[in-house]
Amino acid sequence: MKILVIGSGGREHALCWALRKTTHAAVELYCAPGNDGIAQLARCVPLKATDTTALARFAADERIDLTVVGSEAPLAVGLVDEFAAHGLAVAGPRATAARLEASKVFAKEFMARHRIPTARFRVAESAAEAREILRRGEFGAADAAVVVKADGLAAGKGVVVAQTRAEAEAAVGELMEAGRVGLDAARRVVLEEALTGREASLLLWTDGQDYALMPAARDHKRVGEGDTGPNTGGMGAITAPDVLDEATLGRAVREIVEPTLAGAQSDRLDFRGVLFIGLMLTPQGPQVLEYNVRFGDPEAQAILVRLQSDLAEIFAAIAHTRLGATPVAWSDDSSACVVLAARGYPAEPETGARINGLDEAARRGGVQLFHAGTRRAPDGTWLTNGGRVLGVTAAAPTLERALADCYDTIRLINWDGMHYRRDVGRKQ
Repeated sequence: MKILVIGSGGREHALCWALRKTTHAAVELYCAPGNDGIAQLARCVPLKATDTTALARFAADERIDLTVVGSEAPLAVGLVDEFAAHGLAVAGPRATAARLEASKVFAKEFMARHRIPTARFRVAESAAEAREILRRGEFGAADAAVVVKADGLAAGKGVVVAQTRAEAEAAVGELMEAGRVGLDAARRVVLEEALTGREASLLLWTDGQDYALMPAARDHKRVGEGDTGPNTGGMGAITAPDVLDEATLGRAVREIVEPTLAGAQSDRLDFRGVLFIGLMLTPQGPQVLEYNVRFGDPEAQAILVRLQSDLAEIFAAIAHTRLGATPVAWSDDSSACVVLAARGYPAEPETGARINGLDEAARRGGVQLFHAGTRRAPDGTWLTNGGRVLGVTAAAPTLERALADCYDTIRLINWDGMHYRRDVGRKQ
């Protein structure tokens, strides 16, 4: 069986690792473009993840049996549509369905249309309109928190939780005028009331008809301990029984998961693939913060180390609409992923630092090192090559044990400028 994974980060390394670990068939694994860590598991193909034409040509020429898309950008530009046009099996949503992530405006209007619990919101087409909405006090007094979201894809950095109206106006200027995440991504913004509560991430696989839930996860978006500093793509994630208790999970399924899938069918989105639902567990019940149309990163790492079923079989079932007949089983463990980042992340990360202790850390049993931003020098040494460099991941019977395994392993690794959160898994 030939499988192609699209992407180049820690999430894609985790996907390749899980495909190798759980898949019963003999597999030839490819990754485009991949990275030097992934190259230990798969043949890396030097094609951009968003070059849909070249990727479809490669898949056809190599007779790839199944393609798995890791990141959001290829989905947004229509990779699944391109592959489908060539009769190639791919597990992921078409571009129309990918708008649930690619456009915050589309997602919020979808939620409103299908009565899915979410924060009150307004859409602003310009910075002037956004400031006018804020100054009218639609989201409370001047000292009330407001969330400002760029409409388009922004690599997890297009959301600002402003603690005051003044901060919200400053965020509007940074996003819509200064181009902090690119002016295309912030042509429009969504202004939301700030929900309070604990966050959780609920992921599932769906083939457009049936679905299978994954273990609920919680991530840590802010760069600093105690949830301080700017938002990042994610500094760590956990799965554990108390992330979502059974009653809250049941309510989220009834009020959010199933109405979302029904709404996608009603709107003829033909959603299939991975659906990520970011939740805020408010006193009034779970509400949706955002949709993603693929695995989160680093949620994927923490989730996939618990998978016991055949991952290739699951993705093939999604592509061929037979998920309802496909077993999906998980270990009873808890799990954790702690991200090691480079100096300057998330703004302007430094690269090229020599990573010490990586080979020794990789030999530790029970811990997986997922490469997100590394490069191997000709002499075999590992160098940093991105903002998020490594995801140190473990599963264990308790969350405390999984976290201890991660942090014990991290003590073996260092480079100039390495930083990470020491409070992953702690209740904030």
